[in-house]
Amino acid sequence: MIAERIFAICEFFLFLRITQNIIIFDIMAIAEEYIRLIFGLKIKQLRVGKDLSLFGLSKLCGLSKSYLNEIEKGKKYPKTDKIIKLAEALDVSYDSLVSLKLDKNLAPIGEILQSRILDEIPLELFGIQQSDLIDIIANAPSKVNAFISTIIEIAQHYNMSREGFYLASLRSYQEAHNNFFKDLEDKAIRCANSYQLDLTGKISSVELEEILKEEYGYSVNAKGILKEEGLDNLRSVFVPSTKTLLLSDRVDEAQKTFIYAKELGYQYLEIKERPYTFSWIGYDNFEEVLHNFYASYFAGVLIIPRTHLKTHLKDLFTMKRFSEKFFHKIMNLYNASAESFYQRLTNILPKDFGMENVFFLRFTHKPGIEKFNLVKELHITHQQQPHANEVNEHYCRRWVTIKTLQRTANEGVDYAFNIQISDYADTDQQYLVFTSATKDPFKKDYYRSIGIGFLISSALEKKIGFVNDNKIPRVKVGVTCESCSLTDCEVRMTSPKRLIIKEKHKKTAMLVADIMKQYS
Repeated sequence: MIAERIFAICEFFLFLRITQNIIIFDIMAIAEEYIRLIFGLKIKQLRVGKDLSLFGLSKLCGLSKSYLNEIEKGKKYPKTDKIIKLAEALDVSYDSLVSLKLDKNLAPIGEILQSRILDEIPLELFGIQQSDLIDIIANAPSKVNAFISTIIEIAQHYNMSREGFYLASLRSYQEAHNNFFKDLEDKAIRCANSYQLDLTGKISSVELEEILKEEYGYSVNAKGILKEEGLDNLRSVFVPSTKTLLLSDRVDEAQKTFIYAKELGYQYLEIKERPYTFSWIGYDNFEEVLHNFYASYFAGVLIIPRTHLKTHLKDLFTMKRFSEKFFHKIMNLYNASAESFYQRLTNILPKDFGMENVFFLRFTHKPGIEKFNLVKELHITHQQQPHANEVNEHYCRRWVTIKTLQRTANEGVDYAFNIQISDYADTDQQYLVFTSATKDPFKKDYYRSIGIGFLISSALEKKIGFVNDNKIPRVKVGVTCESCSLTDCEVRMTSPKRLIIKEKHKKTAMLVADIMKQYS
């Protein structure tokens, strides 16, 4: 848990430094709380530097131990006479003590505090209080500063973006909650009951459109997005001043239903700060990212009701032989895209079936190009394989999500499905993976695949009857070609460069050990 929190904190630091938009406010522009925090940090650093306890500093300056503790935590800012006493006790000048300038060990912390970035991202979602964060950093500022600087340097090589950090923070939030949010589930059910939506059958776009118009004053233009280059990736645009919802004429019934359900989510949850386009163009702050997720989750609950889906999944999982026909029969019960269905599985399976070692992936691909882009991922409850890399390595072509995507793109078909047990080389991990691939209706000549995988264990074998179905192909896979030890791979894209370097270093180390032994 601590590691996860520190990881989330580091993401915030990275975002702050990489964007290079740090604004150092003058003293009049800085909120009082930040002045208190910086002053407290300086007092603590000086006290620790002199190897003084709070009790010892209290005796030197005549201020109570509890009061000094409040100062160091940034809760109190002393009056002039008390600052003079502190300066004398710590053997520093009054001016240096009240200055907002920090030494090199605390400088990154000062930048973070003064930039107001911590106000922009709600740390409480991750169980972090600002005072806790400051305390963590202040206890070992030089070590933390070196760690942050190292990660910043790595991140710059990875070319991480502002939106990338926001989305990474959101993913951490989802994974910390096993991607299940009971309050959103409950609110969506109350909404459905309030508007008499039938949660045992397919909700239609017509039903939701009527609610938006009658209850929330929407007007809808089903062909409102012009067919122009630059707008071809948009499904909808919302104009808040007139409550006008513009749609692309390429959205199908399932997509339209999701858009309407999401708009209903924004209104029912009384969300004001939100993106106005779908797909998003860019996010101005983390609140928009979070609220977009809330509305999307709300839509998923309405379109694919939890209780209804659970019943049918139980029937599927009791089967000893996998039935693709039955799987698609369940999918077709809902007015939802394949991606929405797979996403909903990531909410329900960990919560209601105890399947916690799950990953969700979405790839995109253009025929004729070797690159496969992993554009969306989620890992519950641990970092599963595969996961995204930003170093342009070649994802394993034996992954069923890539094989199915490649076949769909090459054959030009609208939809394809596959299932596979992926046996990872050099580990004892095996995953049961479902995948669906479709043509991308909003990106010309592109295809996409959605996959969901479950770590196979004795516990999973008790929950899914067809895990040991011998008709499901078992395939040895790697992660990337550059790190894969498989020697008989017919679809390898490049040599195992990382393993070759590792082996070379290992051999050198052995030779050096022999030399040292010889001369010892």
